[in-house]
Amino acid sequence: MQLNVLILSPGYPADMPEFTRGLAECGARVFGVGDQPVSALPELVKRSLTEYVQVRSLWDSSQVIADVHSRLKGHRLDRIECLWEPGIMLAAQLRKHFGVAGLTIDQAHRFRDKEAMKLALDEAGIRTPRHIAVDSSAGAWEAAETIGFPIILKPIAGAGSADTYRVESADDLRAVLPRLRHVSTVSVEEFVDGEEYTFDTITIDGNIAYYNVAWYRPRPLIARSNEWISPQVIALRDVNDPALADGIRMGFDVIKALEFGSGFTHMEWYRKADGEVVFGEIGARPPGAHQVDQMKYACDFDVFRAWGSAICNGSLDANIERKYNVATIYKRAQGIGRISRIEGIDELQRRFGEHVVWNTLLPPGTPRRDWLNTLVSDGFIMLRHPDLDETLAMADAVGTELQMYAE
Repeated sequence: MQLNVLILSPGYPADMPEFTRGLAECGARVFGVGDQPVSALPELVKRSLTEYVQVRSLWDSSQVIADVHSRLKGHRLDRIECLWEPGIMLAAQLRKHFGVAGLTIDQAHRFRDKEAMKLALDEAGIRTPRHIAVDSSAGAWEAAETIGFPIILKPIAGAGSADTYRVESADDLRAVLPRLRHVSTVSVEEFVDGEEYTFDTITIDGNIAYYNVAWYRPRPLIARSNEWISPQVIALRDVNDPALADGIRMGFDVIKALEFGSGFTHMEWYRKADGEVVFGEIGARPPGAHQVDQMKYACDFDVFRAWGSAICNGSLDANIERKYNVATIYKRAQGIGRISRIEGIDELQRRFGEHVVWNTLLPPGTPRRDWLNTLVSDGFIMLRHPDLDETLAMADAVGTELQMYAE
């Protein structure tokens, strides 16, 4: 039976068109819902959709439900999918309205609300950072006293490292609190000092069919606090490394505890110097910053179609062989204005060209991006190699020898 699948925001962010294609290629009739006009949709999306419902705003849930109900009257919906963090709750509300299986409103809430998420995992016996949710400056001061410095302040709903601060002292807290006035509820957490990794899955009916582990170099909080750093994300080939075993085991336990059914998840976790693993957070969606493409290049398979097959057919429809470590090195130009020159790229291409799979560096003449508001910065180099040490050496060379300038 051909499935009717509704996908929220098929044209944005950047890899949503590929996920839309993945559904269509697996035989689904794909209905898109978004606030972009049809003319603004990427051609790949237009080719993949059976029908598109344009709404005035994706953030007016009652109006979205009414518009979809009206436009798709007479069509049976079998799945409702969203792979973009801000739309997770809307997707759950649509499922409730149309009686479609998938994450319920309560389950989706545990993925969106970091405090509810950690409370559920605490109850399941999973190690989380000590945490307290607060909605006032006074509450933040009380939580800091209870937990003890250093602490992390972050929104209970959000993605990435935006509005996230490490606070070392009372003076730091006094300086940071005004920056969070626009955030209604903040999670005050124990700062966990350690290496940071991901655990990314494609899951089918609660069973993990594929997973990826990536290593952040350095951890995102440090990278987002220092403009001079060229952040790296390394998709690791050897997921059987004993050093990763406890984190992977925790990832399986988290999926079970949060009752995730079918789809993509992106979890972050820490490994401390003493070997203890600590949960970070999880989203009911894929990672951003083209980390899904890393998975593609690590195993030479179509991740987007595999996800589509998981949703439509209950199987990956892919033979997965972990062939490579894949490093993405995000570059930030020095200076303000337009990219004026890129140094070191020709020599690095000569040395490592056969291992480079993607180069998105902004060309000279392009306005520099605001590094605080984009994970991909002024472009990236993605490269791969079967040997981890070789991969890291190449990534570090790109990080230090390739320089971009703006003026």
